[in-house]
Amino acid sequence: MKIALIGGSGLYDFEGIDVLSTDMPDTPFGKPSDAIVTGTYHQHQLMFLARHGKQHQIPPHQVNYRANIRALKDLGAEQIIAVNAVGGIADNLQPGDIVIPDQIIDYTYGRDHTFYDDFSAGVEHIDFTYPFDQSLRAELLSAKEHHEHIRIHSTGVYGCTQGPRLETLAEILRMKNDGCTLVGMTAMPEAALAGECDLPYISICTVANMAAGLTDELITMDEVFKVLETGLQNTKELIKHYLNTH
Repeated sequence: MKIALIGGSGLYDFEGIDVLSTDMPDTPFGKPSDAIVTGTYHQHQLMFLARHGKQHQIPPHQVNYRANIRALKDLGAEQIIAVNAVGGIADNLQPGDIVIPDQIIDYTYGRDHTFYDDFSAGVEHIDFTYPFDQSLRAELLSAKEHHEHIRIHSTGVYGCTQGPRLETLAEILRMKNDGCTLVGMTAMPEAALAGECDLPYISICTVANMAAGLTDELITMDEVFKVLETGLQNTKELIKHYLNTH
């Protein structure tokens, strides 16, 4: 199984990969965000791509999601584990928690969100009822019992906003009323594009902060990245457990 990891904010590499190649392939949609590192990790073939580039130079609304997914597919990826930094909306969440969401509500606009812009290659109406692969979610969540020191939530609704600005309080309250438990900027169209490529896809979300207006504290990027530092270590621990046991 060739597994692709897509790293979000704060996750720009994955230590332990025995690197075999570093590729920056051309696709019909342009180049990916950064070079894709391919190698081995234990018995797995592993690929890593930094969604925002390794210098975090690409904002969420300008990520070339089509090139990223197409490049991973062309290089042989068979499943994708995406890592996302998010804000917490649900009352039971707190900074540092990890959520494995099972649903998405898409609030983005103007993004290149499909490989089927015209009818030259036909059109594919994918079933997106369950945007995250259920089998892969279950396999990853099996690690939960071995990591009781980590607060892991096995369901969540990811509300994907346009960015790069953070949301207003009214927007967060609307999203909460819609049923969102998390807010982020990168799950869409990434998840749908993976679906169009028939690639099982899941997201591991690290709660970096509570969403705008839900606490008395102002959101600062310094505080966000401080929380992410610990949260992403826990995320990598989960991924490594999955890789070591499957």
